[in-house]
Amino acid sequence: MFVRRWFLLLPGLLAGLFLLPALSQGGEPPAPEQFHLFLLVGQSNMAGRGKVAEQDKTPHPQVLMFTRKQTWEPAVDPLHFDKGSAGVGLGKTFAIEYAKAHPGVTVGLIPCAVGGSPIAAWDVGGYHSSTKTHPWDDAMVRAKAALPAGQLKGILWHQGESDASAALSEVYEEKLLTLIDRFRKELAAPEVPFIAGQMGQFEGAPWNAYKKKVDAAHQALPNNKPLTAFVSSEGLNHKGDMVHFDADSYRELGRRYYKAFVALTAEPAASR
Repeated sequence: MFVRRWFLLLPGLLAGLFLLPALSQGGEPPAPEQFHLFLLVGQSNMAGRGKVAEQDKTPHPQVLMFTRKQTWEPAVDPLHFDKGSAGVGLGKTFAIEYAKAHPGVTVGLIPCAVGGSPIAAWDVGGYHSSTKTHPWDDAMVRAKAALPAGQLKGILWHQGESDASAALSEVYEEKLLTLIDRFRKELAAPEVPFIAGQMGQFEGAPWNAYKKKVDAAHQALPNNKPLTAFVSSEGLNHKGDMVHFDADSYRELGRRYYKAFVALTAEPAASR
């Protein structure tokens, strides 16, 4: 396991030695102190499954994404590439809100979410069979390739639907708290904010007791771990499948994540 883990991490470590935060299309790269990075992790509601509209394909001049090929490019949806169904998510709107409040800064999004992944797949060496990926190991490769370009400012997490069963919900809270500690230790960021969003609350899709237990772990997070926040999904809509938010709701969720970030860090609010 030790040898395999280092084999997986080696490309990211080597890339980190030589990576320049340049755009693949050319142009002047931002200085590291002015390049603020956010890690996007979790399952499909972080990856995004909303219908892509013209506004989602329009880049913001201050917002970049770390691509599958580990290059920085102007951020457009879909940010993620976990499945062919990837679409609009919350990340781009969050970044635009952050950029509005930080006019001299470039925002870099590092998409690493994997649709359908239970939290156990985010253990070291964890495997997600339906996507044939190792979510934690793959995220670390990408993060360690991206982070030398700038400063990690936050970790955004949206996950939990795949743990709404008797056995998995029982250990969910412990695994989530351990995961946060591991993110902070592995990325040498002991005080990086960690923000978790609430699963969809949709009429016609009542939660069972196990999903309520996962939700309780999310809601209790600010009381159980420093520098964490919880984002409500109250009033948001699904795309027709009773699981995934629609595009407008993802955009609103992005705004809510940024408001939670502001409250947690005393950062300035976005100007309108």
